[in-house]
Amino acid sequence: MTTDDLPRVRLMPKANARAIRHGFPWVYANELVTDRRTRALSPGSLAVLEDSTRVEMGVVAVNPASRIICRMLDRDPAAVIDRAWFAARIARALELRKRLYDQPFYRLIHAEADGLPGVVIDRFGDAAVIQPNAAWAEVLVEELAAALIEVTGVSTVLKNASGRTRVLEGLDDTSAVLRGVAPAAAVPVPMNGATYMADLTGGQKTGLFYDQRPNHGFAARLVAPGARVLDVFSHVGGFGLAMLAAGAGQALAVDGSAPALELAEAGADAGGMAERFAIRQGDAFDVMAALAAEGAQFDVVVCDPPAFAPNKQALDAGLRAYERVARLAAALVVPGGYLGLCSCSHAADLANFRAASARGIGKAGRRGQLLHTGFAGPDHPQLPQLAETAYLKALFFRL
Repeated sequence: MTTDDLPRVRLMPKANARAIRHGFPWVYANELVTDRRTRALSPGSLAVLEDSTRVEMGVVAVNPASRIICRMLDRDPAAVIDRAWFAARIARALELRKRLYDQPFYRLIHAEADGLPGVVIDRFGDAAVIQPNAAWAEVLVEELAAALIEVTGVSTVLKNASGRTRVLEGLDDTSAVLRGVAPAAAVPVPMNGATYMADLTGGQKTGLFYDQRPNHGFAARLVAPGARVLDVFSHVGGFGLAMLAAGAGQALAVDGSAPALELAEAGADAGGMAERFAIRQGDAFDVMAALAAEGAQFDVVVCDPPAFAPNKQALDAGLRAYERVARLAAALVVPGGYLGLCSCSHAADLANFRAASARGIGKAGRRGQLLHTGFAGPDHPQLPQLAETAYLKALFFRL
């Protein structure tokens, strides 16, 4: 299909066309003329976006059922969205990752920031996991998978259909094997001197959170030989295993998921650190309170909870939860020890998260020096025009 065959959709006069021309990638439903023809477009349809004066602005993906009714794919109105187009975007992303990492374990495509709106692709050696979180990517996922294999040479491509975003796009939650054979066991992933075990078919998201890699590394720098460390909301042992690899004497991982903790134990075993690694399953708030009642103290405590404020409506409750995490965790840190607090809530910006963390530390009767503010690694680039891409924050304090 050429762009001459594509339907046209048009911005309303009140829409901020300048922001879109300057790189903002979305058009909201109240900014587009939604006549009967536009409403009849099937989710994931391609169209040429015009401003209110009918000047062409680029090729967009349209989903009349979504609040984000258009996603900018290419600012060239003549662009053809086919396998070659996908391959060019993937090749550009791959060039950056090869420069950054000496092994093929990273986020290869980070949605809008890599020019593929709503698409996440994580690479695990010869396997890749795609999250097509927008309707257009679901429609074209076969072309995307073919281009991915062509450019990277991976032999297995999986589709992960979990996540809140797909629900908002009206998509199902059915995952699939698109190419090759799904790994029969967890895939070992080397990072920061540790080995992590990624479950590509049954784990959270794509199987591993690559975004915390530099923050794992910073936490490891805080570890003295023989240190006692606590990794709360540990998932597969992200912070704990990195700190053990750096010389910690003992690490305790706390998480509510038994399968995640099993993978953490497998990672500790794969790294030859099993005898220094312990787990405790349960609600993180309850476990931290119990540890305090037991008089437990740690040289480094890191908390990496799920998104407590996934949207603006949840912001106040989310900030209270982050404050509570900080209060409970601070009580477990030895004097002169270190506390790491993380948030992956894009609705809670850095200033709000930092203030909530400081309140919690203060309510624990502690005083902290803020040493370092971390963000997602460079395989999770930010799109400056889209605040949602700056979702991850990590604060490290000396108490």
